[in-house]
Amino acid sequence: MGRITNAKLSKEEDVVIEVEVDYQEALNLGGNIKNIHLFSEDAAELKTNISQRGANEATKYFLIPKELRKDLEMEGEVKCQKIDLEGKTIFIFVLENKK
Repeated sequence: MGRITNAKLSKEEDVVIEVEVDYQEALNLGGNIKNIHLFSEDAAELKTNISQRGANEATKYFLIPKELRKDLEMEGEVKCQKIDLEGKTIFIFVLENKK
């Protein structure tokens, strides 16, 4: 988990943010320095469920909340990343919009 230690406006009206993260969080980036997105666990407000099917409920589905399904048209592959933290797991899905 990390925290923002400094933020300021640049001349181009972008926000320059200085972030402090622990070592494991930095390793989760896998050396990537482009296409970085910041998010906060506290910003997640919608609740959803996991559906389990099959023998011994071996197949699990993350359900997309109704509020997020509007205009959801996707194509191509879906990428997924799993981040294990103390006491919680974060799944990130990346998909291409059809539009």
